[in-house]
Amino acid sequence: MIERYADWVIRWRFLIILATLGLLALTTLGFPLRFDSDYRVFFSQDNPQLMAFENLQDTYTKNDNVLFVLAPKDGHVFTNQTLDAVEWLTHEAWQIPYSIRVDSISNFQYTYAEEDDLIVEDLIMETLDEASMAKAQEIAISEPLLVNKLISPEADVTGVNVIVQLPGVQTDKEIPEVVVFVRDLADKVRARYPHIEVYITGIVMMNNSFPEAFQGDMKSLIPIMYIVILMMLWLLLRGFSGTFATLLVISFSTVAAMGLAGLVGLSLSGPSSIAPTMILTLAVADSVHFLVTLRHEMRVNGLAKRDAIIESLRVNFQPIFLTSLTTAIGFLSLNFGDVPPFHDLGNIVATGVSIAFILSVSFLPAIMAILPVHFKQQTTETVHAMDRLGEFVVAKRQGLMWSVGGIMVFLIAFLPRNELNDVFVNYFDKSFDFRVATDFSSENLTGIYDIHYSLSAGESNGISDPEFLRKVEDFAQWYRQQPNVVHVNTITDTFKRLNKNMHGDDPAYYRLPEQRDLAAQYLLLYEMSLPYGLDLNNQINIDKSATRVAVTLKTLSTNELLALEESAQRWLRENGLPAMQNAMGASPSIMFANIGSRNIRSMLFGATIALFLISIILIAALRSLKFGLISLIPNLVPTAMAFGLWGLLVGEVGLGLSVVAGLTIGIVVDDTIHYLSKYLRARREKGFTAPDAVRYAFRSVGLALWVTSLALVAGFAILFLSHFSVNSTMGIMTAITIAFALVVDFLFLPPLLMKLEEKR
Repeated sequence: MIERYADWVIRWRFLIILATLGLLALTTLGFPLRFDSDYRVFFSQDNPQLMAFENLQDTYTKNDNVLFVLAPKDGHVFTNQTLDAVEWLTHEAWQIPYSIRVDSISNFQYTYAEEDDLIVEDLIMETLDEASMAKAQEIAISEPLLVNKLISPEADVTGVNVIVQLPGVQTDKEIPEVVVFVRDLADKVRARYPHIEVYITGIVMMNNSFPEAFQGDMKSLIPIMYIVILMMLWLLLRGFSGTFATLLVISFSTVAAMGLAGLVGLSLSGPSSIAPTMILTLAVADSVHFLVTLRHEMRVNGLAKRDAIIESLRVNFQPIFLTSLTTAIGFLSLNFGDVPPFHDLGNIVATGVSIAFILSVSFLPAIMAILPVHFKQQTTETVHAMDRLGEFVVAKRQGLMWSVGGIMVFLIAFLPRNELNDVFVNYFDKSFDFRVATDFSSENLTGIYDIHYSLSAGESNGISDPEFLRKVEDFAQWYRQQPNVVHVNTITDTFKRLNKNMHGDDPAYYRLPEQRDLAAQYLLLYEMSLPYGLDLNNQINIDKSATRVAVTLKTLSTNELLALEESAQRWLRENGLPAMQNAMGASPSIMFANIGSRNIRSMLFGATIALFLISIILIAALRSLKFGLISLIPNLVPTAMAFGLWGLLVGEVGLGLSVVAGLTIGIVVDDTIHYLSKYLRARREKGFTAPDAVRYAFRSVGLALWVTSLALVAGFAILFLSHFSVNSTMGIMTAITIAFALVVDFLFLPPLLMKLEEKR
């Protein structure tokens, strides 16, 4: 049947090529793909941490922000020159697209008493003399709402924080619009005030770093991938026709998969942006197996090109189909995860792999039937190398099985050393301005990690209840005592300041009001005095039944952050009022801290489903329950070995590694399928003994397996060059897994087969 199909492909080769080009052209209608810049894309709509955060955002002012960090080179913020820069930037920052609030030390609403009046005004309003400057500095560094938030304790670094409220209609355009304006504004500050260093961080800048990572990878990784593939193909095939045809297949597969993704409305994000590189890598294998067999039949067996094409399709059609199917299943298992960008990555790559299979058994033989192919009939040194390797494995099978098996057990023993840990700021390396700015801000001013709580009083206007205020204050003080806390923003600090003001600025009254009606009056008087854009909507809800407590943290790992939040939940349960006890910590930091563990649990289930399906397919394809079960060893062990090695050397598993098990399970099956199919062909069709069947498998498919595996290792190792750590760690771990799979398939599986079949 395959022979008739191959003959049909050769007969209609020109039509097949034209049809391929026509269909490819249609897929390009999906370009260009949109890039989703919002970090929320990492979370599914039913993610509980996202739902809690969105509820908080709907209750209070949104906290998507841009933070300008100003560091005067003389180390003194409180000079007229630097304060002029802060005031100018505060004024200009209102022009940032979608900005709804700007906070700085210059427009901080300072309150004081003047006889029976409460005066509310900007802290910095004009050029200050030396005494006024010293007073302003003292006020700023002693104000809980400012210190470690907008001014450093040493008054050597300050910040201007801008809250933006994006429409959320086209984040791929809205966020770049804000960032372009912000960077231009920062350049203006540097030009006007050359004595100040300016850093820009915040959630909006983090969002923009995702497309910047994608664009950087596209410019660097894909060209490198093409160069590596071209070199490997040229060294292997030693001919223009095969190399050119393979490049067409992998390019067409990539373009078609990405075009179809655009047509169905998928948008790219950080993880899914590496789909083109993965497709380029995976699509090579199908073409290589076909071309290596074609070359072997012409050079070694002396067949004519037409007969060699037919024989190569006959021999490789089923293995190529099975490897493509299992690889697609492995990538589709990413849909079980809890991170939508990985769903997109799995779907796009699975589509690309499927297209690569179709092209490899139609377009590739058709174009090879047209292109000139000339091989002299001879045995190559490479085939001799595979013969020697086969003889070595047969001769040393006992020692290899026990030694390689021992290495496998040794590495797998370190698997439990891995623990889930992640630092989402470190997803970006220091080539990103956002990372540099965030590190500087964390070390000198404030952190980007935070946790927000909406503490409810249980009744309208309940935030003026002295008992509720005391509990909020106790909670804030508990947090301030924690070692990794940088700042706590709470309405109780405002109440204490107002109580002092209304008692003639007597420091003894810097405490919470003891009467509910007084607290309500203070708050009303203060709110009526606040200018537009600086109200208390970021701290209290509309009916004044709840208040937000915002905790700013140092850069923490996943485990540290989750442990701190669990301690806070325990405090609320044991000490909070009944209405406060259900307050759930919410923030992007909490969301990213939880996503790794959630994704690993769901991906393990997905990988189990994929493994079950792949095992059923292999049992059916190999027509043997025994060999189907044997195949589980080289399919499962390499991933376990890779994570064992990771546990030995690193020990921390983040978001990027949470998908590796599902991602690699379909890839490592490829070598096993090709090797076992050739082994069983020798046993069943040729009647070879187990050792001779091993020699035959090495001779017929060994070279192709080495080349395709090395191509896969090189392709995924190139991802290590990505500046986005989720992609780089995923790439290097996948490369390690494939390398281990090659070792197991060549040095452990053959001795195991001979051991199990030595009596037959």
